[in-house]
Amino acid sequence: MKTWVVLLRAVNVGGTGKLPMADLRVLCERAGFADVRTYIASGNVVLRSRADEKQVKAKLEAALAVYAGKPVGVMVRSGAELVEVLAANPFADAAPNRVVVLFLDEAPAADAARTAKHRNGERIALGKREIYVDYSDCGGMGQSKLQLPAAKHGTGRNLNTVAKLAEMAAA
Repeated sequence: MKTWVVLLRAVNVGGTGKLPMADLRVLCERAGFADVRTYIASGNVVLRSRADEKQVKAKLEAALAVYAGKPVGVMVRSGAELVEVLAANPFADAAPNRVVVLFLDEAPAADAARTAKHRNGERIALGKREIYVDYSDCGGMGQSKLQLPAAKHGTGRNLNTVAKLAEMAAA
C-alpha cells in the first residue's frame, strides 16, 4: 500500500464548502482507503491505498460529489512529492506561513506568473505541478488582491501545512 496526501479545494474556507473532518474520514474509509488521518479543518487527508494517484483522485471526487451535491476539487500527491515541493521552495528566505503552494493537476503554463493580475509585491515562481507565492511583501495573503488564472482549479497550502502533511505521510 502507498501513502497519499489528499488536498481538497474550497473546503471550510470563508464559510463555504462545509465538511467536518470526522465526516471526511468516514467518507474516505467507506471509499476503501486505510489509515485515514486528517489535519486541520481545511481538507487535508493522509491515507493509504493500493490505488494509483488518478484512481485515488477519481474515487474521492465521486464520493465527495455525492456527499456535497456538487464537484469538489481533489489534488493528490505522495509524501515524497511533498518533500520535493518543500525542497524546491524558491522563497527559503520567507517565513513559511507567508509562502503558499498552489497545487495543480498539471504543470503550470510557462506564462502563469506573467498572467497574474493585481500583483502588489507578491513573488511568484513555478514548480513541477505547483505555483509558489510569497506574500511577505504585500502585507500577507489576507491583504493581497492577487489573481492567478492558472490556479483556478488548484488549491493552496502554506509551507507549514505542507511540511506537517509530509511528516504525517512519512510516519
